[in-house]
Amino acid sequence: MKRAACCAVLAWALSGAAVAERLTLEEALATVTAAHPDRRMAESDLALSRADREQAASRQDFSLFLDGSLRRGRQPDGDWKPDNIGRIVARKPLLDFGRTDQAVAAADQEIAARHAELLSIESLRRIDIMARYFDVLLADQQYVADNEFMTVAYLDWDKARERFELGVGNRPDLLRLEAFYQDWRERRNASLQRTRSTRQKLAHAMYRPGKLPATLAEPALQDNTRPVPEFDSLQAWMMQKNPRVQALQAQLAASDSRLGAIRAERNPTLDAEVFGAGFSRESTTRDEISAGLVFNIPLYQGGRVDARVARELAQKERRAAELEKLKLDLSDSLLATLQEIEWLRDSGIAAADKQVEYRDWALERARAEYELELKTNLGNSMAETQAAQLRRKQMEYRLALALARLEALSGGDLPPVEGAQ
Repeated sequence: MKRAACCAVLAWALSGAAVAERLTLEEALATVTAAHPDRRMAESDLALSRADREQAASRQDFSLFLDGSLRRGRQPDGDWKPDNIGRIVARKPLLDFGRTDQAVAAADQEIAARHAELLSIESLRRIDIMARYFDVLLADQQYVADNEFMTVAYLDWDKARERFELGVGNRPDLLRLEAFYQDWRERRNASLQRTRSTRQKLAHAMYRPGKLPATLAEPALQDNTRPVPEFDSLQAWMMQKNPRVQALQAQLAASDSRLGAIRAERNPTLDAEVFGAGFSRESTTRDEISAGLVFNIPLYQGGRVDARVARELAQKERRAAELEKLKLDLSDSLLATLQEIEWLRDSGIAAADKQVEYRDWALERARAEYELELKTNLGNSMAETQAAQLRRKQMEYRLALALARLEALSGGDLPPVEGAQ
């Protein structure tokens, strides 16, 4: 009856905004490709990089334009006559000695960096959805446990109040029991509010705003028993596969290519040009149709190229420092994650299992004593059993998240473990 009442209150708390169908963890994780704002921002950055690549490649494109002038010129006889010119010009760059090639190479590296960052966003979103899913399950179980404790506290206070009305007991004890009940009532109500707020966060993580899931399926979490590699082998793997490392490495390569493109501004250019022209004043020195090669040899450019080179070198140095710091942070995160997995598997889950085993035994004993009318602590035993089961679930969910973070650090795949099947 208590659990039925809890479910009824929980359904009321979720209100009409909740989605009735039962949601599984696999279904929730499948929404990682939804048009979430984080994903759209990463995709926009990728689109910008692709546009930059097209712009860099367009330097070698054929161009066609109309060139003309309207003017009047003074003749030797003193008269002013029209001297208008109209030309259609076709031009095709032939050689720019590295400008375009280096610019395109830099753009390609930026695209690779944006691809890696998009993969990083997907990994982070996957972990976020999983964490929000577990938060909902834990909030529901926490509410059930707190409701059990509140019910026990209420029954103790209610019995003491009945005895007090019959002249048994004293007011300080009655006030103490009432205060104890009110404390649990406050905790139960706070847990009830968390069942709604965690569902909203899960809906937002899945990018389903306004569609709060009502019922969540308990995940199997079969991967919680998978073997994990040692720190040294996993660290070497991570430094090669981590998408954030790959993104910064690609940006460093892009800086090198941009430096080459900037330095190539000192090199000459060679274009092919064909034009057809019309003139308002005929002259033997003018060609109506012309074709030829146009070259440009820079002789002096001031400090423009040097300034751009200095700026790009400073940016490259910053990215190199960011990469070095990232590797240090990733190494710390990897060690902390592996230690958390080891602690959970070695002692955390084992301790929670023993607590569940003990509470199950205590509950059966309390139930037997209750049936024999020897004691009336059945309510307390049920509440303690709920709390022990909640602790066990917390350990399982925490282990699943730690393994998910380990996969994300390793670029989505872990290296094979020697001797493991």
